[in-house]
Amino acid sequence: MRHIIIFSLVFSILLFNVFSAYAQQPQLASFHEVAQVLVDQQFQNQTTAFIGLESTSPLEMRVPAGLDQKIRNTANVTSVTITNAQTCVEGVPKYDSCIMVTINDQSLIQSYNITKIQTQSKVIGDSLIGDINSAFHLNSEFNNVYINPKGEYSNALGTSGAVSGNRTISIVYTMSSSKSDYLFDGFASMLLPTQIKDAGGFLDAAKKMSTNSNSSVTFAIIPRTDVSIYQLQVSERFPIKNTITTISPLDLFGVDNLNRSSYFNSGFFPLNSILQVTLLSNQPQAITGHGGNLVPTQVKNGQKLPSDLTKAGWLFDPSSGNQITAVYLFGTTFSASKNDLTLTIGNGTTGIENPVNSTTPTPINGGPPPIKPTNTDYSPYVLIGIVAAAGVAIYIFLRKR
Repeated sequence: MRHIIIFSLVFSILLFNVFSAYAQQPQLASFHEVAQVLVDQQFQNQTTAFIGLESTSPLEMRVPAGLDQKIRNTANVTSVTITNAQTCVEGVPKYDSCIMVTINDQSLIQSYNITKIQTQSKVIGDSLIGDINSAFHLNSEFNNVYINPKGEYSNALGTSGAVSGNRTISIVYTMSSSKSDYLFDGFASMLLPTQIKDAGGFLDAAKKMSTNSNSSVTFAIIPRTDVSIYQLQVSERFPIKNTITTISPLDLFGVDNLNRSSYFNSGFFPLNSILQVTLLSNQPQAITGHGGNLVPTQVKNGQKLPSDLTKAGWLFDPSSGNQITAVYLFGTTFSASKNDLTLTIGNGTTGIENPVNSTTPTPINGGPPPIKPTNTDYSPYVLIGIVAAAGVAIYIFLRKR
């Protein structure tokens, strides 16, 4: 995920430099749709597929304002997570759903007083759980306080720790579990306005994925100073049994094409729909083949960067090694096929490189855009970086125990 944040910083620069001479500049909306595949041969020996919808706008994810403000005003809270993932933390019955209030209070942890940690943490969780239950029509009850002791997985992926931090504390509440399709439909109906629900895109793929019996649904609120990040995600895990030679994300998602939301039809929003594939391996691996095209790049300050956001295709950073990151950008297109999104993997230390050139983007004409971020507390590249890492961060939080 470290690489995505680097890309995101560059993207924000490109928004104002490469395209500034054109009538229709690339825009960044507060709503994002993100599809991710994490091939983990290093820690869990499984592949996890995610599809997530994310926003910082309370108009696009309608969390009650009072609850959101209360979470942001509660000291040390880094996230509130609702999930039906099996055994969300140790000691929770397999088929219970969880609400987890996560806090980061290093002075409390470093007291090494278990009774104090449990008692003071529970006070924080209890101050929020009534409002959370009421807002989402839930009936969870206190289960336990869990200390997240390790951070090596988060460190390996470069995630921020907002959801999956080292030495954070989770106050866990449980309730009877719901099927993923029921839970996803409930969250979508409650949170998403008609303009997004009727716009299809990654939402349709997530909805289909939620019907699988092994899928899980997670909704997270990550508070910031003046805004919160809202994330609704469907995920499914697949055990790795044989040597992986091909990664086909759409086979994991269960769809033939990955379409962008028509919510973005009114303008040019090249960074609001992203597919990312991450490979963690104990042995050096390399991307030896790919469907679709490669995004053209340019060298800027010693970094190879996208030179034309209107072009659809893959961007690799790196394309070989023990950790591989591949990002698919849609450019001006609104759909990608199974063939476009397939990657071939082999052993080795040399992978496919993106071409280095300079191209002139084509002006794009469009109408009024969706909601664009207006708060000054965060910047576009930070938002994109969080979005790109969000699915994996939730995965770590739920599975690395």
